[in-house]
Amino acid sequence: MKPTALSRYLIEAQHQGHINADLRLLLEVVARACKTISTAVGKGALGGVLGDAGTGNVQGEAQKKLDVLSNEILLEANEWGGHLAGLASEEMEHAHAIPNSYPRGNYLLLFDPLDGSSNIDVNVSVGTIFSVLRCPDGVTEPRDEHFLQAGTEQVCAGYTVYGPSTILVLTYGRGTHMFTLDREQGSFVLTRTDVRIPEETREFAINLSNQRFWQPPMQAYIADLLAGKTGPRGKDFNLRWIASMVSEVHRILTRGGIFIYPTDNKDPAKIGRLRLMYEANPMAFIVEQAGGACSTGRARMMEVTPTSLHQRIPVFLGSRHEVDEAERYHRDYDRSVTA
Repeated sequence: MKPTALSRYLIEAQHQGHINADLRLLLEVVARACKTISTAVGKGALGGVLGDAGTGNVQGEAQKKLDVLSNEILLEANEWGGHLAGLASEEMEHAHAIPNSYPRGNYLLLFDPLDGSSNIDVNVSVGTIFSVLRCPDGVTEPRDEHFLQAGTEQVCAGYTVYGPSTILVLTYGRGTHMFTLDREQGSFVLTRTDVRIPEETREFAINLSNQRFWQPPMQAYIADLLAGKTGPRGKDFNLRWIASMVSEVHRILTRGGIFIYPTDNKDPAKIGRLRLMYEANPMAFIVEQAGGACSTGRARMMEVTPTSLHQRIPVFLGSRHEVDEAERYHRDYDRSVTA
């Protein structure tokens, strides 16, 4: 059977009434931009793109050269396509308006141009995360507040992981699907359909070095996982940590697990580390469509009402039963302190 290219897959989805022509064309533009980023990542030191850029993003974090380059690639590829009303990037403080000289569409695109960029210089997988929303009716020049929509309002979400192979993972509300970049043909090809995350797992991913900063329910939950067969969970768990959300989520989609970045008191100004709009919501959509779950530890992620474009939030994501178990520890703790 002849492999199905991404473009053909999207055309068939349009014919079935699952997406419209504008969304199809928008996704093709995003995919082309990701191919360009994949080439830059693959060149590494040969392309002169490793190391710090000498600048900081809106959160005050040091930017890598590839952070800046990836952001520029996504902006330039999408702003003139005619499918968007506006864009927002994790690397920029405010929403990016479509220039008046370009046609405009009815969608809003949010993206983290290069997630896990701290891993670039050590040659560990990184990725691009994106989310598509509808522009509110009557809005011709969207501002920051027009992007502040709950995750349930997402039309589409996806990520591309740049590893040994480049894989685009996509959902538009009808399952989660994977496309692998065929470098010889220069196109993404469908390699897995309707990905399903196992409901049970014995694998968790968390930055254990922050343990001393966690809240009591997190301390209790992780202690029980580490206790293994001799503890209340009655089974051994394996610990993983890559420090790249795209890589962590891709592993979970492949074989199950739970990824956690909880609330901590390391920086009291931040109740979480990951960005709701650029990371948590798109990944929540992808994972839920694969049968998994995504939570703040106390509520469903995609039902959170955003308050700012760069809002941070705690994340519990992965195999459904394990996310439910982590939530139970938080509910039990909350009841104990209010009793």
